[in-house]
Amino acid sequence: MAFNHRKTITFRLAQTARAARGRSGSHLTRIGLHPGQDSVLKTLSEQDGLSMSQLAQSLAVQPPTVTKMVSRLAAQGYVERRASKGDGRQAHVYLTQQGRDAILDIDKGWKRLEKEALAGLDDKDVKRLRKLLRQIERNLSAIPEDGEDDVIDEPEAEPESDAKVETAEIVPENAETVA
Repeated sequence: MAFNHRKTITFRLAQTARAARGRSGSHLTRIGLHPGQDSVLKTLSEQDGLSMSQLAQSLAVQPPTVTKMVSRLAAQGYVERRASKGDGRQAHVYLTQQGRDAILDIDKGWKRLEKEALAGLDDKDVKRLRKLLRQIERNLSAIPEDGEDDVIDEPEAEPESDAKVETAEIVPENAETVA
């Protein structure tokens, strides 16, 4: 039997992230923003006047990506670039009044998205989910040591029962699956 990637946790995470981006994009469109712009504005609301490279590092994106995002936000009137006092070649990004005003709408959108995403989950489940997702994020952010990226073998087949538990394995692209 071929490996079914659709039953993996990582596939579910990817699908969930795609759905969250789509829903978030709908909320942002209502307030005149594009996906990703909210993160730039929120970052600047926490620490205004970051350099382009600091902003890129804070958002974990490449500098050309930040340049494009900031250019678009500046054209929309949400931010402005100012030359550094110490080095005129370096630009710092600041929120305009319009950018500061947008933060409240962004926060409302994030709260709405959180409420929609967590509907039907109790506080205990939410707390546990948050903890598990942080661990998965740490696992995926870590640089694997030699041998850690080996194929994880599937457990031996167990007798079928009413309470069947699905198992998944992570298989590198160049590995063959074992039936």
